[in-house]
Amino acid sequence: MPVEVSPEEFDALVDAALDEIPDELARLVRNVVVLVEDEPPPGEPDDLLGLYDGVALTERGGDLLPQLPDRIFLFRGPLQDMCDDVDDLTAEIRITVVHEVAHHFGIDDARLHDLGYA
Repeated sequence: MPVEVSPEEFDALVDAALDEIPDELARLVRNVVVLVEDEPPPGEPDDLLGLYDGVALTERGGDLLPQLPDRIFLFRGPLQDMCDDVDDLTAEIRITVVHEVAHHFGIDDARLHDLGYA
């Protein structure tokens, strides 16, 4: 049975997952905003947990012009639907945050799968 938490509780779990990113990596994350949406956008799978929308650091050129921030989306509905309790939800949010931040660093899904984050 899916777990349900309030939007505020969900946001707190996301914040906690972000706080767990080691400082040496967190310092390298630049110009990224993390957003929580209820559901994935149209055209995406209904069970999509997260999405990185941006240009990975490994693919950026030397352009010094201001850039819009990259975006990491976490989808509350699918995450809650796949979890049975708050502990499970906490773990899944943590995995999804790591997965999407890894995309920011240019790590692809195949490597994330090898590392246990896909």
